[in-house]
Amino acid sequence: MTAFFFYLFAVLCVASAAMVIVAKNPVHAVLFLILAFFNAAGLFVLLGAEFLAMLLIIVYVGAVAVLFLFVVMMLDVDFAELRAGFIQNAPLGLIIGGIVLAELIMVLGARALNTGLGGKLAAPIAAAGGIGNTEALGRLLYTKYVYFFQGAGLILLVAMIGAIVLTLRHKEGVRRQSIAAQVARNPKTAMEVIRVASGESRIPEKKPQPVAGE
Repeated sequence: MTAFFFYLFAVLCVASAAMVIVAKNPVHAVLFLILAFFNAAGLFVLLGAEFLAMLLIIVYVGAVAVLFLFVVMMLDVDFAELRAGFIQNAPLGLIIGGIVLAELIMVLGARALNTGLGGKLAAPIAAAGGIGNTEALGRLLYTKYVYFFQGAGLILLVAMIGAIVLTLRHKEGVRRQSIAAQVARNPKTAMEVIRVASGESRIPEKKPQPVAGE
């Protein structure tokens, strides 16, 4: 059964990854990408790496792929115009594809020849006390590498705040709320007395003043 599920997940993962590139509709391409993530998560479960499988589904499927889908559906992108420059960029794409193919051939060839390079890799650390790799990874992150983990969180927080500040634009003419101005209001700033001359049937025209705090 393990071999059956391995080939099932592997075939579906490769097929869905190919459809991401082949599909003409960008929405369909994102949906095939989500399917590829699910099948890759299944392969991780078969390998005993349930933390990576959970991370792949929660982070990539739940956030990144859904974000791609919403961006593609909300933006009015002219894909015909984007495809117009495909022929011009084809030589560069072929060169990059050739380099990647050569690297894959070298890696697979070295493994097939059994050159001993794989023996130099570090062996996986066995979990102590019979706990799973997810719990072992959590203990390692929050004990030995807790400062690095918190530092990475602070860097991401600063990056998020910086992105918000750089992209925030205040439009002119938009009335915004000011809590301090609202709290500091008094009868002199909140009301205006207009004296109407005797016999005048209408209030003299005056430019309206914005309410404090808006």
